[in-house]
Amino acid sequence: MATGLNGKVVVITGASSGLGEAAARHLAEQGALLVLGARRADRIQALADELRAAGHQALSIATDVTDSEQVKKLVDTAVEAHGRVDVLVNNAGVAPLSLLEKLKIGEWDQMIDVNLKGVLYGIAAALPHMIRQRAGQIINVSSIAALRAAPVTAIYSATKEAVRVITEGLRQEVKPHNIRTTVILPGAVATDLPGGINEADIAAAMKAFYEIAISPDAFARAVAFAISQPDDVDVNEIVFRPTLQV
Repeated sequence: MATGLNGKVVVITGASSGLGEAAARHLAEQGALLVLGARRADRIQALADELRAAGHQALSIATDVTDSEQVKKLVDTAVEAHGRVDVLVNNAGVAPLSLLEKLKIGEWDQMIDVNLKGVLYGIAAALPHMIRQRAGQIINVSSIAALRAAPVTAIYSATKEAVRVITEGLRQEVKPHNIRTTVILPGAVATDLPGGINEADIAAAMKAFYEIAISPDAFARAVAFAISQPDDVDVNEIVFRPTLQV
């Protein structure tokens, strides 16, 4: 496994915008070899093209994390191109918040499929390679919402707390294989995640709340910090939020 960030093979899901895009740009500047996945094929291709034009190494592949075969193909693409996968960043997420009494079962399913099962599919795709390599790092993106639920965040918070618990269980399981694990819990970060809220009153409240949101570059720096530690240091949990966020 390469030291620092330079030369590390990093796979990122949900990389076409927001947290994933910011991480991709920051890690590219540090010399990482990127393999980027996202549902929006045009946007992920444009990002990879832009990074390559700037002299960085980046591949892209359209990836819907609710499809385990597509996630496997994304990780396998990294291994085929570079011979290994050093880091997987399970970043894709959705947050169509609503009260449970609204019975938006389709949106519940969407959050479970993307936020939870998408992470599991990423682990399933990367873990066999990392066990074989006896090295690797899996970074899962949770949320501050995992630590404190609100009436409209019940399902979202549940999926993000599940990601946190899964990451801790994985941490203990993969120690014999020399694999590192990190879960990152961001607070209010300026992304288009709140744009997925379909309830007008909740969307308005979130827009007002997000006036204190910080740049996704903060997330990118957190990812880089976790990856760039010496191989004998395992940063397991990072919680960050705007200074003004309660």
